Amino acid sequence: MGMLAAAAASALLASPHAPAGRRRLSGAWTLRLRPAASPGAAALRLHNFVPKCYIANVEVDVTTVSKEEAFDDHTSLPSACSIPVVNLRGDVLDSSPFSLHDRATCPSSFEELPVLSEREQHTLASTPAHPAGLYALYASYLFGNLVEQLWNFAWPTALAILHPSLLPVAIVGFFTKLSVFIGAPIVGKLMDHFPRIPMYTALNAVQVTTQLISAATVIYALKNMSHTSTTAVVLRPWFIALVAAGAIERLAGLALGVAMERDWVVLLAGTNRPVALAQANAVLNRLDLICETVGASVFGLLLSKYHPVICLKIACGLMICSFPVLVMLGQLINRVSCHALDSSRTATDESICIDLLNVHKIVQNSLSAIKHGWNEYKQQTVLPASAATVFLNFNVALAPGAIMTALLMHRGISPSVVGAFSGLCSIMGLVATFISSSLVKKVGILKAGAAGLIFQASLLSVALTVYWAGSISQRTPLLIFLASIALSRLGHMSYDVVGTQIVQTGVPASKANLIGGMEVSIASLAELVMLAMAIIANDVSHFGFLAILSVSSVAGAAWMFCRWLTNPTDEQRELFMFDPLYQVQAI
Repeated sequence: MGMLAAAAASALLASPHAPAGRRRLSGAWTLRLRPAASPGAAALRLHNFVPKCYIANVEVDVTTVSKEEAFDDHTSLPSACSIPVVNLRGDVLDSSPFSLHDRATCPSSFEELPVLSEREQHTLASTPAHPAGLYALYASYLFGNLVEQLWNFAWPTALAILHPSLLPVAIVGFFTKLSVFIGAPIVGKLMDHFPRIPMYTALNAVQVTTQLISAATVIYALKNMSHTSTTAVVLRPWFIALVAAGAIERLAGLALGVAMERDWVVLLAGTNRPVALAQANAVLNRLDLICETVGASVFGLLLSKYHPVICLKIACGLMICSFPVLVMLGQLINRVSCHALDSSRTATDESICIDLLNVHKIVQNSLSAIKHGWNEYKQQTVLPASAATVFLNFNVALAPGAIMTALLMHRGISPSVVGAFSGLCSIMGLVATFISSSLVKKVGILKAGAAGLIFQASLLSVALTVYWAGSISQRTPLLIFLASIALSRLGHMSYDVVGTQIVQTGVPASKANLIGGMEVSIASLAELVMLAMAIIANDVSHFGFLAILSVSSVAGAAWMFCRWLTNPTDEQRELFMFDPLYQVQAI
């Protein structure tokens, strides 16, 4: 058989990912190689195998190859591997499997190859590639996130004790968002060109150091500052140091989050195992919500029993202890996952990292990274899914947060009701992490994402209608208003998990941190814009305007995502070729 036959056979047997390699036929699943009536047909040889080969329902008919086609360029093919006929029947899974893992030995002929049944494919999709590595990742994420969330609650609380005005907290918060917007692209690019473990260690060192600097400045202020004007506070050197350290700390923390949530978890769960990846993403979200609740509760409990300075010193002790533990866990993750985190790094990365870390070019590198990140970001196939996540960040009014708390307190709502509302929102977020993985397993990630966005937009529309229709100071409208917002968190957190997985699936591993950093940067810009709108419309009577903007942003995200699903490109279909949505459309 000629060169065309050899190429066809090699492509079908050695490429488990070929799109044309999987078709559902009625009856048995078969692969037949029909040799031409040529004396040279028996010369067909198979050069090599990949470790795993899955073939289902493919027919190759080679009948028009001329006898004159030479086989000169295949002299290295082993003569012992001939393939006269390959026939896969529906009962192939009951037969003894043919080992493809040993490259050194190859039988003289074979009749059957193993094909995964539908049940086995579901089992494979639910099984992580490196389960031990995932458990180590969960431990690292839990410990690091717990210390981070504790500090995120500690510093604003300490500043509030130090000075009654909200301006110091607002200034620190503004510059942290600004640092994320400017610095996330360059940090993401740096992480994509730097070995994962050294970068992880360096970011943890930076985060712990800046946390300790911030804590030291606040402790100094609590010991030495008396009641003074707001202007005098924000112009002090210790406050300027706090702003700078806080901005760097937040940037390092977000970089660690992007690395773990967009890069590491994909390698450990497996890019071609959607259910396992969805479950891993759900676990990370649960741990995040648990750490947020526990961190605030622990520091609040300490603050109720001890002086703020003592509480901050305890927090500093936890930060110092966390660094060696996190470094050890990072090494453990790589070791138990067979050094999966050492992949995808080239020899040219060092020169790129040195150039990016050049202090004299920091402004130029930042602008270049933002431009490069934006160009890469807008070219991604999954851009609408990522943009929907950004649009959800415009919802600052109809969500648990400072603006909602201020509205309820202004309306005379009991603090116990406000606290119960915040707790209910957290519970809904936790429940959503379980719902999202079940949705992905039943309907696929694309339909699950659309369901989450539509559900959230619908319930927020109900909340907006109730707000405009009557006074939320009355019991029944208030309960409907708060219940609608709390239930909408089911859709919000479900899409947060699913949208992350869609971006994980669609973004190449070599650009995962860059695209993730760019998404975080744009999301921070969205929050800055909405905070600016809230500053302009700072009166509680203007809350209805902010609520309209919030509902419009969520509805726009749902519309954008659904339009993306209903008008898929060829690249999009190929990327999500195993999703039930496009499989049904293909039938």
